[in-house]
Parts: sequence; C-alpha cells; structure tokens
Amino acid sequence: MHSPELLKGTLQTIILKLLADNGKMYGYEITQRVKELSGGMLTLTEGALYPTLHKLEAEGFLSTEKISMGKRVRKYYLLTPSGNNTAAQKIEDFEAFIITMFKVLQINPQFG
Repeated sequence: MHSPELLKGTLQTIILKLLADNGKMYGYEITQRVKELSGGMLTLTEGALYPTLHKLEAEGFLSTEKISMGKRVRKYYLLTPSGNNTAAQKIEDFEAFIITMFKVLQINPQFG
C-alpha cells in the first residue's frame, strides 16, 4: 500500500486520466480500475472518491449521466471539454513533477 497522503495529492489526476482513457465510468468501476492498474497497491475509498468526483463536477470538469440498470440507477461520470483540457494539463504537470522528484531524490528510475 502507498501513503494515503500521496494518493490524496494525485486523486484528481488519476480520475481525470481514467475518464480521458475510458470515456465514461461509474464510481465503483473507477475504484476497481485503479486497483487493477496498480496491482492492488492503490485502493480508493468511497470517502475519498466521491468528494473528489463532486468537486470536479462543481468545477465544470465532469458531467454526469444516469442510466437505469433494472431497478438500479447508475451514475456515470464523463469529462467536459474543459475537463479534457484539464486532464491533459494535470498529466503533463504530474509527469514533470515526477521527473523533478527523481532528480531531487537522486533516484535512477528502472521500469519494467
């Protein structure tokens, strides 16, 4: 598991990137995709996910679409045009930040 503080600082970027890659997703789907992509190292709680989704929606970066699934209604989140631009910018900013952190911490990244 990674530090909750590190996750909190990157949650908006993670959500925006997932929606940019997948179109529309509902909350539980987002949590499961993060868990899958991280090999189980990141777990999003509802208490962290939904306030972030609501904040992004209030800022105009997300819109919602409700779809009936039998007796249930599923709320999907999708990027607005502004959200697409913000996603691209946040991803670029995060990548630059990671490169800077590698330099500051004198880490030689070895991926693969």
